[in-house]
Amino acid sequence: MLKEFKNFALRGNVMDMAVGIIIGASFSTIVNSLVKDILMPPIGWLLGGVDFENFYLTVKIGTPAGPYLSLADAQAAGAVTVNYGLFINAIISFLIVALAMFLLIRAINRLQEGDSVEDQDPAPTTKECPFCFTDIPLQATRCPNCTSQLK
Repeated sequence: MLKEFKNFALRGNVMDMAVGIIIGASFSTIVNSLVKDILMPPIGWLLGGVDFENFYLTVKIGTPAGPYLSLADAQAAGAVTVNYGLFINAIISFLIVALAMFLLIRAINRLQEGDSVEDQDPAPTTKECPFCFTDIPLQATRCPNCTSQLK
């Protein structure tokens, strides 16, 4: 059983997947920073100084009782909150990651289409006689089957 697991774990697909997961985790950190630190401040500014991270609903008031000026204050007081502003940030992060993955896969597919010589149809070596409809060599000037003169 240990040998089977070793064979499974060292297969190329599993190793590729592990590398992809590690790179994806690093990429998500970059995207989260992009959303939180670069995109959301100007969007919040355009919407009148709104900070999406502080959009929340208080389900249960903590000690001391609110109103709380920020989500951090509410959480420090032990209030139970629904953090829909953080959810909005997560949706934007997801959309950016999905767009980046789409563009990456699209570029890879285009590269693979150009590299695949085997998938392309070979150049034709025969043509069809317009009189008897049999295949004849491209260079033929007379059909060997019906003896018709070809153009």
